[in-house]
Amino acid sequence: MVIDIHGHIVAPPELYAYKSGLLAGRGAHGKGRLKIDDEKLKNAVWSGGGGALKHMDVLREVGTDMQLVSPRPYQMMHSEKPERIVRWYTEAVNNTIAQLCKIYPDMFRGVAGLPQNAGVSPKNSLEELERCVKELGFVGCLLNPDPNEGQEPPPGLGDEHWYPLYEKMVELDVPAMVHSAGSRSPREPYSLHFINEETIAVISLLNSRVFEDFPALKLVICHGGGAIPYQIGRFRAARYRRGAKDRFEESIRQLYFDTCIYTKESLELLFKVVGPDRCLFGTERPGSGTVIDPQTGNYMDDLKPVIESIGWLKEQDRKMIFEETARKVFKL
Repeated sequence: MVIDIHGHIVAPPELYAYKSGLLAGRGAHGKGRLKIDDEKLKNAVWSGGGGALKHMDVLREVGTDMQLVSPRPYQMMHSEKPERIVRWYTEAVNNTIAQLCKIYPDMFRGVAGLPQNAGVSPKNSLEELERCVKELGFVGCLLNPDPNEGQEPPPGLGDEHWYPLYEKMVELDVPAMVHSAGSRSPREPYSLHFINEETIAVISLLNSRVFEDFPALKLVICHGGGAIPYQIGRFRAARYRRGAKDRFEESIRQLYFDTCIYTKESLELLFKVVGPDRCLFGTERPGSGTVIDPQTGNYMDDLKPVIESIGWLKEQDRKMIFEETARKVFKL
């Protein structure tokens, strides 16, 4: 079985019209009500055998059996004010994901968005996380390490600022996927912001007491860990300069990583640095990688054959990457 842990909701325009209304009125007209009937949601994700391929079609096209679906991060507007419009929109997206999972329970599982907001304590997200897990059956959440979206930097994920959320995650026994959202910086487009924030998150976590204080905490770093595997020598040297005896690669195995990077060379480096047993298959398909590589004629996010082509991986390694580790981490 092939489980893709990194997917985002494909929704009808009603969801984004609802968001536009919240932004336009800044909550002055109240929460309002979003209604998407099942047929519209089905039409958004499945072609029905005719016309252009849609979400479910492109998953089946590459042999994906199940995908974990979360909000589309750059849409989550975590730095917008007032805080209540972010919370209302997050609830609406999570409800839409739950509706999709109910329609197609064999194909999709929900990963919750959190109503994070610039300058607001992570405690603000606990109620929605609990609702999504206990009432909607979600198997994890997205954790944005920068709800300020490229403005005044927040505390790193190793800071006790985040402990209330970690406590709730451990209590509910659900992992978080570390994935930033939008960026307001004119010099850092959101896709680059993802990589930078995931890199910062790893270093902050591994230079902290988080895993001593929360040994059962499960964190999946998206996009292959940002720059971490590529820059491993610098981080290893920094640890030795501080007098540490353990190698950086040993501590990094407290984390998990997805495979949402689109070249064989990068995937091989990731597997060598962190180990295949700490990697979970993820593609974001359909997303930024759903484009034909003119050099190969293949979709860049069709990663299953790429991983299968890495000759030094053992069969058990591939089983862990494609299915077994995801089942363990997300309790599937």
